Amino acid sequence: MPPIPVLLVCCALLGVAMAAAALGWLRAIGAHLRTGRRLAGARELTVGDALDQEAPVSRAVRVAGRIRCPDPLVAADGEQLVAYHRDVEVRLPGGRWRTVERLRETRSFELWDHAGSLTVDPARAAEPLISIPLVWEGRPDELEEPHASAVARLAAEGRAPTAARAVTRTISVVDRLLVLAEVSTSLEGSVRLVPPPGGYLICSIELDTAMRVLGGPRRRQLAAAIGLLAVGLAIAGASLVAAAIVRIAGA
Repeated sequence: MPPIPVLLVCCALLGVAMAAAALGWLRAIGAHLRTGRRLAGARELTVGDALDQEAPVSRAVRVAGRIRCPDPLVAADGEQLVAYHRDVEVRLPGGRWRTVERLRETRSFELWDHAGSLTVDPARAAEPLISIPLVWEGRPDELEEPHASAVARLAAEGRAPTAARAVTRTISVVDRLLVLAEVSTSLEGSVRLVPPPGGYLICSIELDTAMRVLGGPRRRQLAAAIGLLAVGLAIAGASLVAAAIVRIAGA
């Protein structure tokens, strides 16, 4: 029988493998747990509260306000936007999805309330935009140009796609936003919003709804993956602690 320290190290490695598998599972089902934790865990301020800060805030905060933009994007249906993200993908014969278009269009805007305004550049936002996505799924031959040409090239290479999908996320000028940002105060007393590491988190829906969206569409798999992650981390942590105790006791 292997020595106890070896068994404990093996258990720790098993726990790490379980946690890694859980993280891969979460990515596969489209869950964004870290994004949700960052957004929900931040302190919420109004624009007026942010402008009243006399010293830099040590952590990113969730700033709530409305949009004011003099030069918005205009969608085909006439809707005025400050951000338009669209990803078009096709599924290859092996089951892997390949992106054939990644479109990002944005306009800088002011996040405002009756106490003032702060400028936000959505080109510096983290992805995904936290909104209700518009998802289209269909056959590859339903795609129009320039996507049809990409499908034809893949077919000519012997990798004819078997399915297609498009995911569109937008931020409208009429949306009320929650923006995760850092509040920076200059020596002169001016206040501005700067993106935290990884970019702004821009949310156009209520916080409770945002948590459901960031959890992905597969709720049962989400719960199972989180459980696997928790068990894996617990096994790894307990095994490492036990191995350290055994080593100290045997020293």
